[in-house]
Amino acid sequence: MPLPARLVLALVLASALSGVHADDDALARARALARDAVIVDTHIDAPGMLAHAWADLGEAAPDREFDWPRAREGGLDVAFMSIYTSAREDREGKARQSAHAQIDAVEALVHRHPDRFAILTSPRDVERLRAGGRVLLPMGMENAAPIGDDLSLVRVFFDRGIRYITLAHSAANRVADSSYGVERRWNGLSPFGRELVAEMNRLGIMVDVSHVSDAAAAEAIALSRVPVIASHSAFRHFTPGFERNISDELAKAIAARGGVVQVPFGTAFVNPQAASDLQAKYRARAALDARNAAAAAEGRALEDARAFEEAWDRDHPTPRTPLSAVLDQIDHGVRLLGIDHVGLGSDFDGVGGELADGLRSVADFPNLVAGLQARGYSDADIRKILGGNLLRVWAEVEAGATAR
Repeated sequence: MPLPARLVLALVLASALSGVHADDDALARARALARDAVIVDTHIDAPGMLAHAWADLGEAAPDREFDWPRAREGGLDVAFMSIYTSAREDREGKARQSAHAQIDAVEALVHRHPDRFAILTSPRDVERLRAGGRVLLPMGMENAAPIGDDLSLVRVFFDRGIRYITLAHSAANRVADSSYGVERRWNGLSPFGRELVAEMNRLGIMVDVSHVSDAAAAEAIALSRVPVIASHSAFRHFTPGFERNISDELAKAIAARGGVVQVPFGTAFVNPQAASDLQAKYRARAALDARNAAAAAEGRALEDARAFEEAWDRDHPTPRTPLSAVLDQIDHGVRLLGIDHVGLGSDFDGVGGELADGLRSVADFPNLVAGLQARGYSDADIRKILGGNLLRVWAEVEAGATAR
């Protein structure tokens, strides 16, 4: 647990007075822990980037935030590849094909560099597969849209390596309402969504309540027989009114069932102004879509969606956000839930480079470790945050599976 505030302040002042050598020593200690600990990041959007523009992530890829050399530099061991599909792909019937193509891209990366990557499908295999410096690539499905309304496809995607499913993303789907949606289709989970949660439990797929509405999250947490996760959700405590971040009440419900909240690094989630702007953007975009739908039905000209995006981004510049904002999130989670229920889900390659200072790529995990050490966390507790908590939950979900 963190040290008392006065003691932390004293430690910080002592470090500052001792000069640069103390800083060098602190970072060296952080790097040593990052190398030795098992670091698990539950949300990296590399597959979607690969589907649009291939890069060999086994080598240095300067235009990306995840690649093997920087993962090794930062100590990252387990990098959940996000198989993301959009609400638009869902509407156009393309989500399933998109998901399979992204899984193909991850598999191609592993086949290209079997000495640097391996697909991970069970927490039992972490130590064996990471030997030799491999970065392990389990997969999570961000948005259940590829399942459609066919429950048999859950097994298909399980067999392809999917080990968590985020029930919805930026709009309601056949499963659940989205936190971003103005109109609530189901007021929680749909009847099919309840069946999906049961099937995920049966197979051993983690239920992920990031992105969904509060009602949907509460229902999923209550229905699941095993712990659930929030794969990349900051705490709403810092961003009132931003439903995309998790409320203290829901976070406590996750912890009470043994689950874990994984803190992201994206500015839009950990900076109050950025969160407010993002919520407003989704509402403005939904209004634009509604106007265009009405215009199309009446044969009128449509508003330019690209011009809207460009104007919005110009008028709402991203505020700079210090690493301390992420540390504050972790502190809050530990105080609220206990040390066993907080982890990391960066959202690297998923937020357009809008990340907290000092956490700009997978090479930067030692900076986070140094910050936690400076705040008085023990190395044993830092190991839990870095990956131990998530691996525990994953093992419990796997143990609770009844399918054979």
